[in-house]
Amino acid sequence: MPAPTPPAATHAQRYRTNLQAEVDSAALYRGLAAAEGNGALSELYARLAGVEERHATFWQQKLAEAGVSVELPGPGWRTRMLVWLARRVSPDLVVGTAATLEQIDRGRYDAQPEARDTPMPRQERSHARLLRELSRGRRAGWSGPVFARLEGRHSAGGGNALRAAVLGANDGLVSNLSLVMGASGAAFNEHTVLVTGLAGLLAGACSMALGEWLSVQNAREMYEREIAVERDELEQVPDEEKQELVLIYKAKGLADDKAQALAERVMSSPDVALDTLAREELGIDPDDLGGSPWVAASASFIVFSLGALVPVAPFLVLGGASAVAASAALSAIGLAFVGATVTIFTGRNASWSALRQVIFGLAAAAITYGVGFALRVSAA
Repeated sequence: MPAPTPPAATHAQRYRTNLQAEVDSAALYRGLAAAEGNGALSELYARLAGVEERHATFWQQKLAEAGVSVELPGPGWRTRMLVWLARRVSPDLVVGTAATLEQIDRGRYDAQPEARDTPMPRQERSHARLLRELSRGRRAGWSGPVFARLEGRHSAGGGNALRAAVLGANDGLVSNLSLVMGASGAAFNEHTVLVTGLAGLLAGACSMALGEWLSVQNAREMYEREIAVERDELEQVPDEEKQELVLIYKAKGLADDKAQALAERVMSSPDVALDTLAREELGIDPDDLGGSPWVAASASFIVFSLGALVPVAPFLVLGGASAVAASAALSAIGLAFVGATVTIFTGRNASWSALRQVIFGLAAAAITYGVGFALRVSAA
């Protein structure tokens, strides 16, 4: 009777896959270190490569324990291409791809029994966060806003909220204009068109509000969970969390001694440490957590309703072709206003943006009017 196959041998292919992934990561970081002109960043990449090389050794040993003797493989073609681009063009060109690859592989070891109780899962997540920081272009050096965060001075800009409000109103205007024109094309009477428009306003506003509430609430719950994980890691492995802070600060351009000093300062207070790690590692503001879902839902409901009311309003006081013409004219004015307002954020020519918005909005209305008219003719 043949001897049973050792259990570890059944996992050899998985070990090989892990080994190749670590070899590729280490080669990519070595390539970035060689191509990087910034000494501090070059050292950072070299340290990351060293970690990945230790991971590769781990899986090579696991293969040996499984009775499979393998030479350390070379990097794959994709890695060689990325290293070539980093050296011949710029490491900045490659960092974004490296960040994406790390993000994909960040949970590789969470469910693997050989690795999940080692530092490897945490180190992979840390690498993903560091590469994400670098890919965002935060490489120019240390800046005042981070110190302001440590001292409790926070600020928030309203540009994104204003842009979202403008676009939400535009959604309401275009969608309800199309609905009203479709009903008008089908030759419904003024009362029916008015009820249809108001129903569209209410349905659209409720849908937008519910979607916004769910989006913000889900984000808050996810952020709370990530902060809880970070709190546990601070309690269980404070030295490793400190080293993560050092690496983050060095990635931002701080010298080694200054990065060490700032990390020690942060880690001296558990509350400040958690706040800083949440912001710097996770990109989360623990004081805000993405905002209130109720405020977001209410704002979404209001701005959509305001836009959707524009094409409906003429049917409150007019009837027949006059109401249709007034609805189209008033909506065109609203579309032009939205188009011009959007240029605040885009820097484009206001007149052209307003004209484009009017053309597309009225084109959508013309299509639905035509569909309604066709349905009326076919039903006659």
